[in-house]
Amino acid sequence: MKAILELIEVQSDPAGEPRRFRFRQQVYTVTAVVERWLYGGQWWRNESPRRCYRVEAEGLMAELHVEDGPGGRWWLAAIQD
Repeated sequence: MKAILELIEVQSDPAGEPRRFRFRQQVYTVTAVVERWLYGGQWWRNESPRRCYRVEAEGLMAELHVEDGPGGRWWLAAIQD
């Protein structure tokens, strides 16, 4: 997978899982959530805990992260097409 680390817009379902995301002016629909995990963050770098998802979306595999808590930012961590 290629590291990206770019903030993105994500539409999530009521449970908070990603369903659609925009990356570089293109919208991708998530067809499957392949893996989920929690990451506690590096406290010494003031990183927030986050939920992570590996998803299939229209011909590519992507790793999406969202910070825990209200207003948590989403970003695309990595992509493989």
